[in-house]
Amino acid sequence: MLTFEQKQKVIEEFPNLTKKEVSLKRLNYHLDESIYDKTVVVQHLHPNGNGFVYVGDLPGYEPDSRGLHNIRLATEEELTQAIADSIRLLTTPYEPIEEVWVDERGNELVLLEELDAWNIYFEEQLEDSFGDYQEALDYLAEQQCTKKE
Repeated sequence: MLTFEQKQKVIEEFPNLTKKEVSLKRLNYHLDESIYDKTVVVQHLHPNGNGFVYVGDLPGYEPDSRGLHNIRLATEEELTQAIADSIRLLTTPYEPIEEVWVDERGNELVLLEELDAWNIYFEEQLEDSFGDYQEALDYLAEQQCTKKE
């Protein structure tokens, strides 16, 4: 496990992050050029080595409900990667996923990511809504739909 000082050194290798002291001797690191309201990349880095990196819902991480990934046990490489991924996430314009699926009768269904939901439309009418992508895929499989290439 990296010490507080070692984590600070890794974080401060990213010159576009700004350090801000918060309560209980913890530190936050902000990304001023974030294109979103969210600017905190590293949250509550504590002298005991605990802290969090904002990763949203990026694959490969286990974030909490706020999109924060715990870095207490992170290696230098893992911490560097998480910070780089966070910066990329906060500086890349969001493009919702849209997929076209076809049912067994040839009808087209559109799977669209909207506001933290996965919605399925048939002829511009909302057919169903799901909390995550896998739930929507399971529904489409039950309906014997195939993804249109």
